[in-house]
Amino acid sequence: MKKLLFIALLSLTALWIAGQTANVDSLVNVLETQKLTNREQMDLYYKIYEVYVLYDIEKASDYAQNGLIIAEKEKDKAMASKFHAAFGRIYNTKSDYDTALIYWEKALDFAKSAKDEEQEAAIYQGIGILYGRQQKNIPALDFFLKALSLNEKLDKKRQCMVLLSNIASINRSMNNNERAIYYLERAIKIAEEIDYKSGLMQIYFELGAIYYYIGSDKHEPDTLDISLEYALKAYDISRELNDLNYRGPITEILISIYSDHKNDYELAMKYANERLQVAEQFGDPRGIASSWLHFSSLYLKLKRYEESVDAALTALEIDSTDVNYNFDLLRNLALANIFLNDHIKAAEYFSKFDDNIRKKIAQSDRETLADMEFKYETEKKEIRIVSLEKERQLYVWLGVAGVFLAVSFGTVLVLTIRNARKKRQIVASESLQEGEIGERTRIAKDLHDRLGGSLSAVKIGLNNEESLQVINDKMDACMKELREIINNIMPVSLQKFGIKGALEDYKEMFANLHFHFFGEDMRINPNQEYAMYCCARELVNNAQKHSGATKINIQLIQSKKHVSLTVQDDGCGFDEKTVQKGYGLDNIRNRVTSCRGKIDINSAPGKGTETVIEFRF
Repeated sequence: MKKLLFIALLSLTALWIAGQTANVDSLVNVLETQKLTNREQMDLYYKIYEVYVLYDIEKASDYAQNGLIIAEKEKDKAMASKFHAAFGRIYNTKSDYDTALIYWEKALDFAKSAKDEEQEAAIYQGIGILYGRQQKNIPALDFFLKALSLNEKLDKKRQCMVLLSNIASINRSMNNNERAIYYLERAIKIAEEIDYKSGLMQIYFELGAIYYYIGSDKHEPDTLDISLEYALKAYDISRELNDLNYRGPITEILISIYSDHKNDYELAMKYANERLQVAEQFGDPRGIASSWLHFSSLYLKLKRYEESVDAALTALEIDSTDVNYNFDLLRNLALANIFLNDHIKAAEYFSKFDDNIRKKIAQSDRETLADMEFKYETEKKEIRIVSLEKERQLYVWLGVAGVFLAVSFGTVLVLTIRNARKKRQIVASESLQEGEIGERTRIAKDLHDRLGGSLSAVKIGLNNEESLQVINDKMDACMKELREIINNIMPVSLQKFGIKGALEDYKEMFANLHFHFFGEDMRINPNQEYAMYCCARELVNNAQKHSGATKINIQLIQSKKHVSLTVQDDGCGFDEKTVQKGYGLDNIRNRVTSCRGKIDINSAPGKGTETVIEFRF
């Protein structure tokens, strides 16, 4: 269920307080019965749009379109920006992100042209929400922080509160819970100061989500109770304000808690039905598919297997593009058919489940290899350009100052040395590429030997009609193998949190491994992060396997100008003259050299080993 909550990460922020439904009819009446100027019509169209966008997206679209026509006719840049932003928000709600971004970018151009900083801030916020819904966390944070800076400048407390809550959402999705709580505490103070119920609803939702993740990961019932308390508070406010934008994400939390942790399937089904109604009202295909996945999982737990199959097939028919959905849906279909004693269909869906896994691994593998090849070709071109530039300088120097033969000779010597260094870098890059290809081969072997064998065991179990528990246990083992293989390709923590977060996770794997961090926690070049992580892992593995070390220390020091990694152990050490040319150390040196870093290895028999890797920016 946690994957579903990530999909409901951010919803559109309600800038117009709900509960104004009674007023919208009077606004429409004024628009239709009174003679108004074009400016007055545009203002009314926008006000009506702001009410309808909370619960009737089609009517909101109609009024926004009418307003945009007048704004373009009047060449009113400020209002044109507002109505383009309105369509950005509408298409964002419909999960049509490409179209939404086009409208947001047009709105931003009009806002800048009109020198409207308040509107510009609102557009930055909208684009941040768009990226957040796609789980593109870094660009989402960038736009949210731009919006926050402008709103603080304009002293817009309500918008600052909303943005702080959205920034907390992104941090929460990256498992940076402490930072998320910090931003939410700032947001709560503002919401209480201005008595902003819609803002409190958003904050309660975020706190509910944070405590849900913590409670689920650590299996803490008390923490899940806190999550439920906050989610219900947010739900009550959403009903009071008739805010359907947040109703969907809030019900995701309630469904997950009641279904997975409280075993109250009746309440979970109630909220799943409400989630479906909201998604259908907004025309949100992803939300609709999510609802049917919930139904499928609930029916499976209630032993209503035929209904579970129907719900899963409905979800696949609506949205078959999302990999996370497909894994859960195909698993539900396989299990439900097992319980229905239709082993042929169960095996068919399990094969599709298997195919999905292999496609995902293959796609990740191709993308990684393509990135590596692109980096290698780019580096060769850069080296060639530098070499040609040096040669040109040499010819000019020889032509102008031929009499200074000694000086010219010295220049040639320096250039030759530099070119030799560049050639060594090419050799290092080639060696690194060979190492990466070896790594791909290892991954392929893992897929064949580990996952392939496990999947075959499940298929045999299906054909032999083994007990459902045995088959389920085998499927769980397959999922565990898959997670380990994916993590070996590219650790999730390295992608999300950088080298510090990745090393913090890695040290949990060994009881004798200790991690120390000093300086400023910041992201660095992804290639350098990956090289440093691989080197750290190789050094720790060497110490564990060959040195007999009882204690291994990893120290990471970061600043704006450099990052330094030290791996030290109290093992048996080695003679550098005889060991340093080994494949393992060569691979480490090549990784560091390819990223223009420095490495220093100090070791002696009986005195342990200390390796220092440094990159300067």
